[in-house]
Amino acid sequence: MRNLLLAAVSCAVLTGAAALPAVAAPLAAAPSQAGLAGNADAISDAELRSFAEAMEAVRPIAAAAGSAPTPEQQAQMAAAIEASGLALTRFNAISAAVSADPVVRARAELAATDPSPAGSAAAAVTDAEVDQFSVAMAAVQPIAAALNGAAPNAEQQAQMAAAIEASGLALERFNAISGAVSQDAHLRARLAVADARRNS
Repeated sequence: MRNLLLAAVSCAVLTGAAALPAVAAPLAAAPSQAGLAGNADAISDAELRSFAEAMEAVRPIAAAAGSAPTPEQQAQMAAAIEASGLALTRFNAISAAVSADPVVRARAELAATDPSPAGSAAAAVTDAEVDQFSVAMAAVQPIAAALNGAAPNAEQQAQMAAAIEASGLALERFNAISGAVSQDAHLRARLAVADARRNS
């Protein structure tokens, strides 16, 4: 079973780096774990945090292993995964879901980020506001793209303001969240989850 890790595939997905050669063939998902892709809620946040912890430990081993990991390197990767609290079969099932499902991928990236500092503007953004901001950005981006870097005229400003307000956010709150998004990786990851859910 230790020879059946998907560490390299998951590593590339989570880091956005070029794919490392596969460590070994994927393990067939157990019946209870089949179909995780497309069912993003079948994986708990705690499992995704464990997955992120395992990936952090596996990443340097997989990078050193290259395309032909030694039995010792495979054992190190398996031990790192099991130390995270995940069984190898569950890790492989989550890895496959991360590769196949944009919502699971976004949730895994969120699990890998540190929470927003308590009391910060980003920490004060509610889940509902994240969803509203996602909707507002989707409506505003085509208008902004049409500007091609130019300043918006009064009509375009009115269109953007109407799109933002249609999302349920006040313009001032949208601007505050926009500023927080640019400063906080955890809030950006929360927004990526909202975007993935909206687009799925």
